[in-house]
Amino acid sequence: MRAVIVAVAVAFIISLFGTPLAIRVFAALKAGQPIRSLGPASHQGKKGTPTMGGVAFILATVLAYVAGHIALTTLPSEQIAQVPPTMTALVLLGLFVFCGAVGFLDDFIKVRKRNSAGLSAKGKLIGQLLVGGGLGVAALYVPSTNGQTVASEHISFIRDISFLDVGKVGSVIVFVFVIMSMSNGVNLTDGLDGLATGASILVLSAYALIGFWQYRHWCGDPTYAANPDNYCYQVRDPLEVALIAAAAAGACVGFLWWNTSPARIFMGDTGALGLGGLIGGLAMATRTTLLSIIIGGLFVIITMSVVIQIISFKTTGKRVFRMSPLQHHFELAGWSEVNIVVRFWIVAGICVAIGLGLFYSDFLAAMG
Repeated sequence: MRAVIVAVAVAFIISLFGTPLAIRVFAALKAGQPIRSLGPASHQGKKGTPTMGGVAFILATVLAYVAGHIALTTLPSEQIAQVPPTMTALVLLGLFVFCGAVGFLDDFIKVRKRNSAGLSAKGKLIGQLLVGGGLGVAALYVPSTNGQTVASEHISFIRDISFLDVGKVGSVIVFVFVIMSMSNGVNLTDGLDGLATGASILVLSAYALIGFWQYRHWCGDPTYAANPDNYCYQVRDPLEVALIAAAAAGACVGFLWWNTSPARIFMGDTGALGLGGLIGGLAMATRTTLLSIIIGGLFVIITMSVVIQIISFKTTGKRVFRMSPLQHHFELAGWSEVNIVVRFWIVAGICVAIGLGLFYSDFLAAMG
């Protein structure tokens, strides 16, 4: 537990005090956010706000992971965790960094060309495919000493569903799909000051709790698993999962200080794709793939608003929403930006609470 607290504190401090430095650097480089002319008129005032802020909290999370492990090695009682760096950490941090790198390329092109087009949709998807595929192979084909891999060959809900065995190749495909879906979901949610950051904090905090709960009831703990009455989780490196999720949440809290309305910096696709990739990886590592649809419910709702809008317009020529993603529909309906953000945070919190409730209910049922 001490290692997780250290990681959160370090990530928060680095992000809180490092983000102003990022603001100055990106402002000096004239890395201002281009604004779509077709977007809400109120957004034109945000033109030129420094972007690529995701660099700050991604770097803070990586440094916090190192600090957390320094604290971890001083605790003999926590030697059950594998010696770093674990494959779980490499996969999760790899998703965070390399999905963020795809987003950084997109942001860089936007800034360089001074328009909001950025990397083509095809190029962005290819980048996500390469990152997800490469790390998906590592997650499925590199077992630990006890035979556990980072991801499972089964489709999972709150744990593996035994009859849904899709094999290693099938699981890599599922892994890629989850990473691409979640990273694009967070990216679509980004667009109002603090919206994606606050929602991500809630989701990451949920996965920090899930990871730590799995660590305390882990099949890899011989003392706990020795009792046949105890239910244990067949996962790999759950303390690593908790540490990384908590560190990322802490880093995002520090970033939110500067990203809340009126934002002094945007996370950009750098942050949005990175966060989505990490959240997708956490879902696979904790064996909660389908549960992530509920925990990340706000991202799913906003993504579906875009899908519904596209299908409706292409089939009937009519739009269901004034504008998609959904947050812009409410902007055009007259809601203030702050009202939308806070109310969407409430929706995200409800989704997280339901997801955690289902997770804990399953544990009680398994123990009973």
